[in-house]
Amino acid sequence: MLNEIPWGYLIAVAVLLGLAPFGQTPHLVEKLGMLHRGTLKRPIDIFDMLLHLSPFFLMAVKAYGQFAGK
Repeated sequence: MLNEIPWGYLIAVAVLLGLAPFGQTPHLVEKLGMLHRGTLKRPIDIFDMLLHLSPFFLMAVKAYGQFAGK
């Protein structure tokens, strides 16, 4: 099923979610900074980080399936 999703869509979603919101510090940068400092404790912050990282995870799984599976 993941092989049916084109790379272009995954890259576009990863860039959009990775850089959102565009007017201030992106959530992904903020949450990774919180994780590095050890202040990522609230469940909503953890969920937000996982949400913004999900397209990158899907890209990694797709890449593994295509390149390591052959």
